[in-house]
Formats: sequence, structure tokens, C-alpha cells
Amino acid sequence: MPATRFTPLLLAPLALGAAPVLADDVNLYSYRQPELIAPLVEAFTKETGIDVNVAFLDQGMVERLKAEGARSPADLVLTVDIARLSAIVEAGVTQPIESTVLREKVPEAFHDPKGHWWGLTTRARIVYASKERVADGEVTTYEDLANPKWQGRICTRSGTHPYNIALTAAYLYHHDEAETKDWLTALKSNLARKPQGNDRAQVKAIWAGECDIAIGNTYYLGEMLADPTEREWAETVRPIFPTFKDGGAHVNISGIAMTKAAPHKENALKFVEFLVSPEAQQIYASANYEYPIVPGVEPAPLVKSWGDFTPDDVNLIDLAKLRPDALRLMEEVDFDG
Repeated sequence: MPATRFTPLLLAPLALGAAPVLADDVNLYSYRQPELIAPLVEAFTKETGIDVNVAFLDQGMVERLKAEGARSPADLVLTVDIARLSAIVEAGVTQPIESTVLREKVPEAFHDPKGHWWGLTTRARIVYASKERVADGEVTTYEDLANPKWQGRICTRSGTHPYNIALTAAYLYHHDEAETKDWLTALKSNLARKPQGNDRAQVKAIWAGECDIAIGNTYYLGEMLADPTEREWAETVRPIFPTFKDGGAHVNISGIAMTKAAPHKENALKFVEFLVSPEAQQIYASANYEYPIVPGVEPAPLVKSWGDFTPDDVNLIDLAKLRPDALRLMEEVDFDG
């Protein structure tokens, strides 16, 4: 079986006006680390005989695609969070993916109406709670995080991080600006420390006794349980899936888009359609401790053990439109200050 290539070739500076293109391969720019998608692309190669060359780009993806323009070797872009997907589309470097397969399998809330991006997996932004210091039922909604009972007991990463901006945009979708600003102000007053670190750092802070609850994405629990150095942190918390009072739990996605330059459009489409097959959905979601985007495909046993929840039914396009206002409100309350 041809091996998946995580090649530096695609990252080499363009020279002589030509992009490095291999005959029938699919070239993927990925925000996600190669080892997280290796099983997925290897399964595709085994089934189709088409190789996938993966270039890992955790920064500057939009800038790179704009600089490469029509000469870009990239066929597809895989990234996480509606903010990053929207930024790629707004940069004018994508093209619609027209596919009956995708429209039949991916729920409307999780794809661009014009087909510029398609969700592949979902993750919820939840509350991690100390098993020892927080009783069942103490937190059931995102609105509960503003309750003064939590003063000095909450940890979170920067308010301006895309994950928290998306959550705030979702809050703004369910509330007006004044209510959202009040919520952010109250949440800030309940923090045990200034926003810092990543989501794992918040769980570590609960383990260390610095706070009792924290805001984080679901998949980090799986990652920490799989890491011998972090497992102890994860074992001190339990996941709680809060909802909005008039909605469900906030979810975000990982997703994929086709570049405007796509030199291997036909094979790229085959890869994208493969990604929503039951086999690929289980491989990808399991590798990342996420939830399959296609209804009816079961998550991994560990993820399923965290319990069922009701996702918010807001279309992510609507949240993307609210991001600028969410960021403005976050800055107005000086959340990180």
C-alpha cells in the first residue's frame, strides 16, 4: 500500500513560476497535525490507490494561499473552527464543492450554503468540573457561569481565542448585546485567575486546586486521558454539557474546503466524499476524540461514555457573522485584563 506522504515539498518556496504538482495525488494543507489524520488518508489510499500529500500548516495558511494564488499546489484545506473556515472563504481562495453525497450526509447547520466549506466532525465547548468540589446539577447552562456562587472558582483560556469567541457569538445569538456583555462581565468577575494557557491548562488548574470548574473543548479530555503525564489531571474532572436556556450545547467543527487553484479537483472531490463515509467518519472522529458529523455514525466508546447531549441547532454561518460583535464585547469588558 502506498504510504501517506507528509512532505516538505509542498512547503518549499515557489520558484520559476511553477508549483510542485504530482500527477494524480491529492495535496492537502492541514491545520491538524499529520498523525491525527494519517489513519484517514491511509484508508483512502488503500481504497482508491490515490496518494494524499499532507503539508502541516498551523499558522499563516490564509496568507500562504493568497501568496500562491493560481499556482498553489494545494487542492484542499483542512482546519478547525468556524472562524478559520470563514477566514479562508473570505480571503477568496476557495471554490464551492458541489456534491450530492455531501448535501445528503452533512447537516445543513454544518456546511456553507454555497458549498465553500463542509464540516467533518463536531466538538462541544463544555464545562469541566472537579469531581470532589462540584456537585451534580450545580452547572446546567452557560448562563449559570455568571452566578456569583462561582466567584474565584472558574478558569479559562484567553477570551479572544477563537474557541471562546465562538462561544460568545453563540451566547449573543441567544441573547441581546446588553445581556451578553453582562454575562461576560459576570464571568470575568468569577475567574480564579487571569485567562491563560490552553484548555488542558485549565483542567490542570482544577487538579491543582486553583479553580473548581473550567471551560474547554470535549476532545481535550480524550487527549489527556491518553497522555501518561496528563492522565491524572483528567481523572480529577468530569465533563458537563451545559446548554443555553433556550437552546442546546454549543458545538463547533473541523472542516474542509477546496482551493480555487485545486490542480486535482476530481480526486480531491473523491477524498472529500470519502471523508463522510461511515468508515472515514469513525476513523477521523476516533483519532481526534470528536463526534462524527454524519447522523447515525457512532462516536468512539470513550467519547460515548461521556454521555448524550443536545447540540445547539444554530447554523454556524450565523455564528460566523456574529464573531466581530462577540470580539468587540470581549474587548469592551477587558476580559483578559
